[in-house]
Amino acid sequence: MATRIEVAGQVDERVWLKRAVLVLVRPRDVFRAMRDNSDPAARARSEAVLALVILSGIGTVLWTPVAGTLMDVNGPHASDWLDISIWAFFLGSAYGAAFYFVGGLIVYALTRAVGGITYRQARHVLAFASAPVALSLLFLWPVRLAAYGEDLFRTGGSDHGAGNTAFVVLELLVVAWSLALLVLGLRAVRGQAGLERG
Repeated sequence: MATRIEVAGQVDERVWLKRAVLVLVRPRDVFRAMRDNSDPAARARSEAVLALVILSGIGTVLWTPVAGTLMDVNGPHASDWLDISIWAFFLGSAYGAAFYFVGGLIVYALTRAVGGITYRQARHVLAFASAPVALSLLFLWPVRLAAYGEDLFRTGGSDHGAGNTAFVVLELLVVAWSLALLVLGLRAVRGQAGLERG
């Protein structure tokens, strides 16, 4: 019996890992599935939430001004790509976790006036809404690194001008996409609770 429950839990976790990608193309279906706020359903989402939080946190810290000075002699002075990778992973994970809990609390507080969503649901919606930022880390950053290399982590260099402006515009579009997913997600998750009260 216990083995059957464990297998079912692993299947549910895989389903949610697929939904972490599916949220980019069929967000309503993914967010509607978050209406189930039971402990087993939340546990099944936990790996996907963790992956999205870490990836979007790393993607975010790489856009900070500090990242642009990591290889400067007068800056934090990362000596190679390994230093930058470690810095991005640890700082990105910490930033992602802080954003997940604090941002989730802010979203929850803002939605309390209309009701119908829990703090856990607010955090999970926020994590899945960050999927475009996580996607930018996997698809936009490799192109940017190929174009500019170490200049991305040094003051000055070739990472300025029209090319860099295009990357900044793309990143702003990614942020707008995430905000749109957040609004859509809150509406979709809240929909069932609103129907139950009405």
